[in-house]
Amino acid sequence: MCPDCQRPAAVGVQCVDCVREAAQGQRTLRTRFGGVIHPGFRPVVTVAIIAACVVAYVAQLSVPLFTERFMYSPFWGHVQPLRFLTAAFLHSEGSYFHILLNMVALWTVGPYLELQLGRLRYVTLYLLSAVGGSVVVLASAALGFSSWYGGVVGASGAIFGLFGASFVVMWRSGRQAQGILGVIAVNMVFSFVVPGISWQGHLGGLVVGALVAAGYAFAPQDRRRLVALVLPVVLVVVLLALVAWADAQAPEEVRQLWTLPVDILWKLTTQSG
Repeated sequence: MCPDCQRPAAVGVQCVDCVREAAQGQRTLRTRFGGVIHPGFRPVVTVAIIAACVVAYVAQLSVPLFTERFMYSPFWGHVQPLRFLTAAFLHSEGSYFHILLNMVALWTVGPYLELQLGRLRYVTLYLLSAVGGSVVVLASAALGFSSWYGGVVGASGAIFGLFGASFVVMWRSGRQAQGILGVIAVNMVFSFVVPGISWQGHLGGLVVGALVAAGYAFAPQDRRRLVALVLPVVLVVVLLALVAWADAQAPEEVRQLWTLPVDILWKLTTQSG
């Protein structure tokens, strides 16, 4: 065996092929919730989400009407459904603290969940929580609690989903979860008492995130993959049903505007703004 092919082992040295075969024969270590355990874990999904939010924020500050084109409102969500999700990557242009606090919160809880759940389950949780927040904003308008035209931005709904998921995962693991429960309680109080904060988005994200995490956390080990596939589909169907119900409650004025071409609606929006 040449020196370049030697690899240190517990006893003596091994060749490169022997090391590779031994690695392939080892059982993949996973967390209780399906995440893969390996040395040097890096929260690449969390970092990617933060990077996407930062890039979007730079675009908001530099590209005219960027925020208006991708923010969510119950009115525009019907016309351009992608806004249910895109708003979660935008933040208030008038406050650097909005994106700063959200990204700090994301970095605080994101890597833990990414490791525990695995990257695919984690990103599914994040995106469903973001959409769930927008759906509750829509339901609020349908019930008459808020405007059909009021726009919302921010990753807060998705982050509240991570808060709810963290509580479920920690509780299921037998760990002390009072801390994250306190964080949820304090932030929900702020959501209701501080003007300009979308409590609807926070509540929707929290509920959806907790439900998704509960499905992951309580799934039997032999059905974990099946649950990971079926649960998001079921939740999407439920959310779509809520959207259909809420849209049916729209006032006549809104329904008439929905019949207009998108380019005309956009002109009316920019002119009124």
